[in-house]
Amino acid sequence: MIMIRLSFYCLLICLLSACTTSKAAFNTGKAIGYYADEPMQCVPYARQVSGFPIYGDAYTWWFQTPEYKRGQKPKQGSVLVLAKTKKLSRGHVAVVNKIIDPRHITVTHSNWGSNRDTRRIIYKSMIVEDLSPANNWTNLRFWNKEIDAYGLPYKAYGFIYGL
Repeated sequence: MIMIRLSFYCLLICLLSACTTSKAAFNTGKAIGYYADEPMQCVPYARQVSGFPIYGDAYTWWFQTPEYKRGQKPKQGSVLVLAKTKKLSRGHVAVVNKIIDPRHITVTHSNWGSNRDTRRIIYKSMIVEDLSPANNWTNLRFWNKEIDAYGLPYKAYGFIYGL
């Protein structure tokens, strides 16, 4: 009877562990997130998190939002829009979740990385630094968890604010 009960509990544990997510979480202090099963593009993720009903390539968000105010200062819940460049052929969007100081914010975003594995990461929080001389967030860089340092600079249009 004990062996049957033990076998039952082992089977139950195996079944329950199969139901849990396979998403490996991490917290480096500068970036918090998890690995999703499949990559998720930044646009649907930002739309889901922000509630902004905007579609199209990420860089086009800046040009197709006449009903939303836009600006150069981050606000919690605003959408940061990166410009289309050779490296970012469709731009990028991220949602601001915290203002740290005038030059640093944290964002939540997805599909940010240089390979399929890193593009599966959903960043719940990642630090971003403003490098622009005028402190207008037009030149910035994101924390790179792979190298434990800031990455290369990117051009940004600015922030889209909620209604």
